[in-house]
Amino acid sequence: MKIHELSSSTTTPRKRVGRGIGSGYGKTAGRGTKGQNSRTGGGVRPGFEGGQNPLAKRLPKKRGFVPISQTLYQVVNLSSLETLKATSVDSSALKAAGFIKHEAAPVKILGRGELTKKLTLKVHAASAAARAAIERAGGSVEIVKLPGSPGKKRTRPEGESKSE
Repeated sequence: MKIHELSSSTTTPRKRVGRGIGSGYGKTAGRGTKGQNSRTGGGVRPGFEGGQNPLAKRLPKKRGFVPISQTLYQVVNLSSLETLKATSVDSSALKAAGFIKHEAAPVKILGRGELTKKLTLKVHAASAAARAAIERAGGSVEIVKLPGSPGKKRTRPEGESKSE
């Protein structure tokens, strides 16, 4: 038996309102007498709190600023690189080793830990300490340009300056 094969054993009859005084729901049809909620289309909108300042207005708006051009890096430390068996390391090798989650997202190497292996790294960024440690171990760091990051937008044609 599956959950969609189950059927309800008890069914409650529909409440038929406005069908005469003997039904128990005649005349005012269970709405009471007079007032906003007794009328057709009556009632208040969702979120209305009787005229007091509603919760949505009482709570503060989101504060702070997140720049639209901010780059979020996946971080890998030198101590993690020490455990790798490969000598040439890029995003796919780091993903295979389980150090990063997304191969397409930018990777930054940070300098926590020691590195004794000679590695050739192809990453999007590296801290100065990490770069120094890798070069001390005899390796090299190649910075790969981030995809979809054009240079500064040009507003003037070539050769034209502000003073002209």
